[in-house]
Amino acid sequence: MFYLVANILLNTLLAAIFKVFPRYRIDAFQAIVVNYVTCVITGSIFLGRFPLGVSSVSQGWSPWALLMGLGFISIFNLQAYCTKVDGITTSTIANKLSLVIPVLFSVYLYSEHLGYGKILGIVLAFPAVYLSTRVQEDGKKQELLWPVLLFVGSGLLDTVVKFVEQRYLNNPEIQQVYTIHVFSVAAMAGVTLAAILTIAGKIKLSWRNVVAGICVGIPNYFSIYFFIRMLNSHLLQSSAAIPVNNIGILAAASLTAIVFFREKATIMRVVGLVLSVIAILLIAFTR
Repeated sequence: MFYLVANILLNTLLAAIFKVFPRYRIDAFQAIVVNYVTCVITGSIFLGRFPLGVSSVSQGWSPWALLMGLGFISIFNLQAYCTKVDGITTSTIANKLSLVIPVLFSVYLYSEHLGYGKILGIVLAFPAVYLSTRVQEDGKKQELLWPVLLFVGSGLLDTVVKFVEQRYLNNPEIQQVYTIHVFSVAAMAGVTLAAILTIAGKIKLSWRNVVAGICVGIPNYFSIYFFIRMLNSHLLQSSAAIPVNNIGILAAASLTAIVFFREKATIMRVVGLVLSVIAILLIAFTR
């Protein structure tokens, strides 16, 4: 239960940090690159050693670490952009309702039961995402493309996390080592791209962005590590654990957006949020 609650709180904190980036003129890309370097350092300190070495490439999970690392930096940048443009609630709903994808894969890969309640929840999830992302701001209709990409990308990443956890990560130390490898891939990709853009004169490095990246990196490392620990704890089936985790993040992020950021509670957004709650509860608690 600790890992579930901690993951919910950490993900809500990350969404809130992204929301204040524009206020302090933070370059999201630079902050995200620093964030992944911070994740590697944080994980290594927490583990007590730096686990990367020549032997890493011989591990069965190494291709998945490469895939996830590249996926993480792509999705994280997309989430930061969606939060900036569409708001904390919209981006969080699109991100967390992606649970329908790992739920379907869990049924297929692990023969988990999919009853009528879960099917209804999956069906309801799609209009919930659509309604929650069709928010009008200052008379302009928001783009649907970015939340949809976030929805699909996040769902596929959660699916890969569950697959790797099920097949390779059978103890806490391996889970930490794997997490550090994933973040190392993301960090190397980010640093390489940042160096190219700096040399080309496209971006200018700033200490403000470094500090922001550190603030994101520490909770980000533990959010992923705790997510893997939660799945490995077998508190719930994965077809229920991921929905329960996501509804907690969704509810906490929505409350944060309304209380601290004064985001508008339009009729469409309220309907989308209500459908989101119903969909996730059906998936999590029906047979």
